[in-house]
Amino acid sequence: MLMASKIKVIFLGTSAQIPSAKRNHTSILLTYKDENILIDCGEGTQRQFRKAQLNPCKLTAILITHIHGDHTFGLPGLISTLNFSGYNKHLKIYCPKGTKKIIEDFIDLKHLKNGFKIKVEEVIGKFYENEEFYLEAESMQHGIPTNAYNFVLKSKHRIDKSKLKKYKIPEGPLLKNLKQGKDIVYEGKKYKAKDLIYIEGGKKISFVLDTAFNNKIVKFVKDANLLICDASFSSKNSKEAKEHMHLTASQDGKIAKSAKVKKLVLTHISQRYDNKLNELFEDAKKEFKNVVIAEDFSSFEI
Repeated sequence: MLMASKIKVIFLGTSAQIPSAKRNHTSILLTYKDENILIDCGEGTQRQFRKAQLNPCKLTAILITHIHGDHTFGLPGLISTLNFSGYNKHLKIYCPKGTKKIIEDFIDLKHLKNGFKIKVEEVIGKFYENEEFYLEAESMQHGIPTNAYNFVLKSKHRIDKSKLKKYKIPEGPLLKNLKQGKDIVYEGKKYKAKDLIYIEGGKKISFVLDTAFNNKIVKFVKDANLLICDASFSSKNSKEAKEHMHLTASQDGKIAKSAKVKKLVLTHISQRYDNKLNELFEDAKKEFKNVVIAEDFSSFEI
């Protein structure tokens, strides 16, 4: 049986509003086959690519959750790096409703001599789809237009060619039925589809960064394999979290439990917790067992 391609998530920055010695501003890279999708682009992201020994010229899209500086101030520098590095793709930047003009003005596309094409597009709902995966956005609550995002890898029936060889089943019209999950009959013998095929895909990565708790979140991230969540505050600072429209680590755990996700990753870590990360960890752990706190350059494969 062939191994399914992996989705990889690499944290290039995990800090909140103010970076620390160990944490850069928010930026997360998702890779799948030839797709390299950046979620947010905090200041210094271009350098984080270099430190992680990643090539920014492989980028295919950027998803912006909202226009606060700790999520966008790296855009001009990254675009400049791409320009001087010979980037030759058509870069798409997706953003919340009402922010396109702000982002276009901010990155000042006109200054790029001999540059590449950039398209900024406001999105909500399912906004990109191909044969293998789709991207979708849901609006959040952060005082300004804000999106959460899902990367959803579609499930597919794959034929196990080693089994075909074993049973001497030739390639041909019968395989169409197998791909549809139907049993087949060959030379008078019935073969069950479940014995000749395997399921590839059916995976979901959810990104819920700066937002207050709201009723949309659980439905949007339901059954995610990996939920990446804003953990700007512990439950001890729940009053400040509500005031600044952020989630607490405890709320993250409750969301993960209610949505039946597989794994919860806490990010957007404030410097106030530099020496007491366990406070965030224990808050989330009380509600949901499979939780980790991301560090810069942490990576996860799904």
